Amino acid sequence: MKKIIFFLLLFVSAELFAQHEKSPRSTYPGLFEAVQLSRIYADGKSFPDAIPKAEPSVIMKAYLAQRNSKDFNLKSFVDAHFNLPESHTALYQSDIKAGIEKHLDTLWTVLQRNPDTVSAYQTSLLPLPKPYLVPGGRFREVYYWDSYFTMLGLKEAGKTKLIKDMVDNFAYLINTYGFIPNGNRSYYLTRSQPPFFAVMVQLLCQDNPQVKLSEYKNALEKEYQFWMKGADQLRPGKAINHVVRLNDGTLLNRYYDADDQPREESYLEDAEAARSTKQNPATFLRHVRSAAESGWDFSSRWFADGLSFSQIITTDLLPVDLNTLMYHLESTIAAANKEAGDTKKANLFSASAKKRKAAILKYFWNAQQNFFTDYNWKNKSFSKQLTLAAAFPLYFKLATATQAKAVSEKLEKDFLKPGGLITTLKTTRQQWDAPNAWAPLQWVSIQGLHHYGYHKLADTISNRWVNLNISVFKETGKLMEKYNVVESKSKGGGGGEYPLQDGFGWTNGVLLKLLKR
Repeated sequence: MKKIIFFLLLFVSAELFAQHEKSPRSTYPGLFEAVQLSRIYADGKSFPDAIPKAEPSVIMKAYLAQRNSKDFNLKSFVDAHFNLPESHTALYQSDIKAGIEKHLDTLWTVLQRNPDTVSAYQTSLLPLPKPYLVPGGRFREVYYWDSYFTMLGLKEAGKTKLIKDMVDNFAYLINTYGFIPNGNRSYYLTRSQPPFFAVMVQLLCQDNPQVKLSEYKNALEKEYQFWMKGADQLRPGKAINHVVRLNDGTLLNRYYDADDQPREESYLEDAEAARSTKQNPATFLRHVRSAAESGWDFSSRWFADGLSFSQIITTDLLPVDLNTLMYHLESTIAAANKEAGDTKKANLFSASAKKRKAAILKYFWNAQQNFFTDYNWKNKSFSKQLTLAAAFPLYFKLATATQAKAVSEKLEKDFLKPGGLITTLKTTRQQWDAPNAWAPLQWVSIQGLHHYGYHKLADTISNRWVNLNISVFKETGKLMEKYNVVESKSKGGGGGEYPLQDGFGWTNGVLLKLLKR
């Protein structure tokens, strides 16, 4: 109990912006912390996703009345008042003999969720009006950047209607909350994820004359406003929210979570980590949550020394991948306005994209490393961490021919392994480090190399990744969230805060896309 009181005093609840729904921690004060810190469930995401059997106020009244009694058992109380969320993929048994493409075709159905209905009692789920796909395993809601890579496979499978449903769901989230949360859960309403919405809209419009880019113009502009909030009043050398204005007046973006509490879905892990750092706990937790917004949670990419989680400095870094995505968002908004006949606004966003391109080439091209790296805006220096984020300027065709050549050479020399490309050159216990590899980064790298004519290297990466995916499937009957590309006998990647997940949305999407090339 002393431990629980300590954390209640240390982490004062912060008001969540853009949130009308209360998160589980706000809904069950005291009970939530007791459950999470007692590790009643092996997975810290279980209780935040739990479904109450009565009104939260009734449950809280019962908890406050019973918690101090001698025979009170917290686990029994929770079991009596909540149903744990169902894991749909755990019920599915694959047929290895039917082959990989049959497996992929079946998984679209296994991972699909119908339009959400509002529960009898408040849960953390933010209901969506149209069908969508989840990644799988513990990830039983839609995830933002995952969905684009899943859509690549849906397009190959001819499921254009489902792609449109998912894009419409994301537009709905933007219109309802002002941005796309990390996932459709109330505890994700403090952060987004890499802004792939514009890339999704363009994918939907390709070969689909019935859908116009301009239909999503307002949603695209609202998302842009979220990422640029506060920029107009920002002085040189200062940062606010997701925006940093450098000393020369250049505007660039960073990842930034609006809260500085332990993440509700990883509450115990964050609370314990905050005790082991020399940073101010609120500052440390902001860095942790902001790294979760990046999708790379966690990686030596975000650590000051490239090794220690306790030295995480996410909000001090301007990420190269985020800013290339923002360039693409600006360009897409310009195109949508041009299509809609608003030449003035189209020119305005075209100018913004042009400025950002120049800034990307200035602040993210590390001439000493001959590679794109993140930029530390606080100490005005390039990050020393080399990562696959360097492929994003190639993917969005921002790199010069000379830069692309240098990136391709380093990818082949340092990143290419028997199963594909490692995420970073550091081997740590973090899941977004070596020896792990992830489908979205394979796709970005492969496509980026193709854009600059490095077809042989791109095909080598593709073939190694596809062969690894199929090999693990033949042995396990599963497609994994991540893979160890260094050890050929490994059945999947390791590290991270939770066990290896199978399903798996973006792995399926990228694999099918590569198989159909």
